[in-house]
Amino acid sequence: MTVALENVLAKAGLRIDAEDFLSLVEDAARRLSPPHPDPASFFGASQRAALTAAGLDLSPRRDDEADGRAASVAAHAVLAESALTVTEAAQRLDVDPSRIRHRLAERRLTGWKDQGGWRLPLWQFGEREPLPGLDLVLAAVPDDQPALVVAAFMNSTQPDLEIGGHPVTPRQWLLAGGDPAPVAALAATLGTPF
Repeated sequence: MTVALENVLAKAGLRIDAEDFLSLVEDAARRLSPPHPDPASFFGASQRAALTAAGLDLSPRRDDEADGRAASVAAHAVLAESALTVTEAAQRLDVDPSRIRHRLAERRLTGWKDQGGWRLPLWQFGEREPLPGLDLVLAAVPDDQPALVVAAFMNSTQPDLEIGGHPVTPRQWLLAGGDPAPVAALAATLGTPF
């Protein structure tokens, strides 16, 4: 299996040892919900009754059902593997590492802390600088949105953002010099039910 995993990682352009990647997957799985959550336990009696009356199945996942966490775990592991350390981000931007920490504190860059320190997702960088208008976009992102949600948004085609008549991702829009205001408006809705 290790050879197959190494081939998949190489095809995806991920430069990481298979064992290290599996450790990232294990860590991501541990951080997500428990393997056999009981959905009913998240609600009070009246809420359970209303949800059941609306036709929702609140029974725990059966052993023969696919684990819905798998895609999120894999995405989380890839996001973590491709993220930069403060030192790597500083080298990319040709600044002192303290400037990166200041930008994180000011929400001009985004990241998360793990046992090794800050990790900064790669999507927010161009070749030698942060995405143009990134500070405006990050200021609009609700505080409760996890890094994986923001990364998925920034890398998903948005019908409201078009270049040459074709929908593009917020990242592509900003890299092309597009106005960050429409991206910020979309980012402000993350986590909002429609």
